[in-house]
Amino acid sequence: MPNSIKDTIQLRDGNQMPIEGFGTYKLADQDSMNAAIKSAYEAGYRLFDTAQFYNNEELLGNSIKKLQINRNEIFITTKIPEPKQGYQSTLDAIDESLEKLQTDYIDLLLVHWPVRSHFFDTWRAFEDAKKAGKVKSIGVSNYHQTHLDLLKTKAHEMPVVNQIEVHPYLSQKSMLKANKDEGIVTQAWSPMGRGATLNDDTIQEIAKSHGKSTAQIILRWHLQNGVTIIPKSSTPQRVVENADLYDFELSDHEMKLIDDLNQDFRTGDDPEVVYEIEHQYPKHK
Repeated sequence: MPNSIKDTIQLRDGNQMPIEGFGTYKLADQDSMNAAIKSAYEAGYRLFDTAQFYNNEELLGNSIKKLQINRNEIFITTKIPEPKQGYQSTLDAIDESLEKLQTDYIDLLLVHWPVRSHFFDTWRAFEDAKKAGKVKSIGVSNYHQTHLDLLKTKAHEMPVVNQIEVHPYLSQKSMLKANKDEGIVTQAWSPMGRGATLNDDTIQEIAKSHGKSTAQIILRWHLQNGVTIIPKSSTPQRVVENADLYDFELSDHEMKLIDDLNQDFRTGDDPEVVYEIEHQYPKHK
């Protein structure tokens, strides 16, 4: 059972990853990023998650530099977007991320979305970047079991993490099992369903009984399900609140009540569609 935001989980490659990280999606200016990263670091966060698609790697790199800490104190995740997939394009994109993040290595590099035409070439570039020491661990994001099964046919090394949409309205139990069976750690992006689950009556009742916020209940539910999390907020109070998950425990009954809220409701794109059309839907850009 997780006891602290400083707790880590061992990945299948032997590296350690914090069980809770800080998401930077939509942090679009330097002042906001500086304030958020400072608050997050002071609250105990050590994993910082970005992506080329977010257009803020350089901002994050600047904010981390401003903290004046040793590089090995933190864990940086970034992702390669659909337009930059393909063997050489991916290698070039990795160098671009390293430069913007002002670091010699990336702790965890993810394929942001699976795309049909560069599916294997992109992964080969990931494997080679790891061999070259530019990346410590390699993983994927938004992969269904079909994508993992396909990858397994040619990969020399399977992903250590699959970052997917998971929240009480999209519990993804079968995908969680598929990841676990492969030795892959599940990480939840938008763990509160982009806010859709925060006002749920059942979760509010559970929150009231524990003297916690609905966000804290949802995040604790993830952790007790064995799911690592990357909540995001630019509000210092919420940043601290989202880190305060380790002094209570949900009962089996409470866990089941939240499990039963599943509606298979996606707030993001369907990975199968992105795989076929090879880009995220225009409405999300």
